[in-house]
Amino acid sequence: MNSATNLAQLYPGVYSPNGHAENEGDTASKLPTKPLNTLLGFDLETYQIPLDQLLPSKKVPDGIMSTRKYKQIVSSIHEIGLIEPLAVIQPDASKSEYLLLDGHLRVLAFKELGLNEVACLFAKDDETYSYNHRINRLSTIQEHYMIRRAIDRGVSKERLARAFNVNLSSINRRINLLSGICPEAIALLQDHQFTPDVTRILRNMKAARQVEAVELMVASNTITVAHVEALLKATPPEQRADVPPPERDSKTAPMEQLVKLEKEMSQVQATYKDAESNYGSELLNLVVAKGCCKAQTALP
Repeated sequence: MNSATNLAQLYPGVYSPNGHAENEGDTASKLPTKPLNTLLGFDLETYQIPLDQLLPSKKVPDGIMSTRKYKQIVSSIHEIGLIEPLAVIQPDASKSEYLLLDGHLRVLAFKELGLNEVACLFAKDDETYSYNHRINRLSTIQEHYMIRRAIDRGVSKERLARAFNVNLSSINRRINLLSGICPEAIALLQDHQFTPDVTRILRNMKAARQVEAVELMVASNTITVAHVEALLKATPPEQRADVPPPERDSKTAPMEQLVKLEKEMSQVQATYKDAESNYGSELLNLVVAKGCCKAQTALP
C-alpha cells in the first residue's frame, strides 16, 4: 500500500495526490498532506506485575491508610476490582524492577486485600507530575447518572454503598440528587462538583429562583452548602417552595360563613331592641335630672 492510499484513509474526502483539496474552489482551507506523528504515552497492553517488584517513586504520607479516600479505594477494589491500571516504567531493562509512577494508594490497597499482582501500564516517559493534574474529575451529576444506570442494570444499593465505602442513606441522597430541581438549573450544574446537600436546599426554592441561585454560585465559583443556605434565607417567601401560602377567609366553607353571619346579626338585633325599649325612659330621666341641676344652680 503506497503513501497516497494511507493519506486517503487518514483524510477521506479531502486529500488528492497533487496535494490540493478535492474542492478546488476552496482555496482558503489548508489541509495536511501527510500523517500527523502522535506519540502514545503508554503501551497499549496491560501487564500483571508482582507487588514486590514495584518501587515507589514518592513517600506515602503518614496516616494515609486511615483517610476516607484510602478506605474508598480499598472498598472499590474489593467489590468491583481494579478500574484504572497502575502506571510504571522500567528504569533498567536488565532488572525485574519497575518504578511506580502513579497508583501508590492502590498498591497499599492490594497489599491490604492480600493480592500479589496488579495490572500495570508501561509508560514511555517518567512524568509522575501529570497524572493527577491533567485529568477530568467526574462531576456530581455525572456520578448521579452513573449510579442510576448501575441500579437500572441490577446493581444493588447495598453493593454500591460498599464500593463507595458510604452508608446506604448517602447512596439514596445521590440517587435522588436531582429530584425537584428544574432542568435549567441541572444544565448549569452539569460540569461542577458539589455535595448532595446543595440540591436538597435548592428544592426549597421555586424553579426561577433555583436558576438564579445556581447562576450566582457558578459565577462566584462557590457551590457550597453555606452559600446556598444564605441564598435561601434571602429568598422572598413567594419564591420559596417550603413556605405554605397564607390562609385566606375565602377558603372557609360558605355554609360556615352564613352561620357565623347569622349569629352576629342576631346579637346586633338583640342589642338594638334592648336599647330601643329603654331609650324613652332613660331620656326622660336625663331631662328631669338636667332640670333639677339647673334649678339648684340658680338658687342664691
